[in-house]
Amino acid sequence: MKKIAHIGIAVKNLEEAIDRYTALLDTSCYKKELVVQQQVRVAFFKLSDHKIELLEASSPDSPIARFIQKKGEGIHHVAYAVDDIEMEINRLVNAGFTPLQKKPYPGADNQWVAFFHPKSIHGVLTELCMEMKP
Repeated sequence: MKKIAHIGIAVKNLEEAIDRYTALLDTSCYKKELVVQQQVRVAFFKLSDHKIELLEASSPDSPIARFIQKKGEGIHHVAYAVDDIEMEINRLVNAGFTPLQKKPYPGADNQWVAFFHPKSIHGVLTELCMEMKP
């Protein structure tokens, strides 16, 4: 694990959240995108070498919609940057952590991503992310 890459925050309304976080952080959102596979719209803010990722459901049956319905808006996950995502997945599985997928897949912001179940990490949904190479 290299560093905390970003904190993911589930929101009901992405545009309202962008306005609030722009005021809070005194910086503007640098990127918005739709991640079709995860049924989520995302917006990113950069603070030094860390990011805040706002997540809005793009479908009522998406993971973010279910999260907000169950827990309300708030911190959804913590993401860690890694150099070799497949090696880290294997290392964590061997250490007893429960992956939500066996293989990384394309995520937002040009990253390969993989998630680990919060029940195996003291209630925190954990994401590994690695920049996609051209």
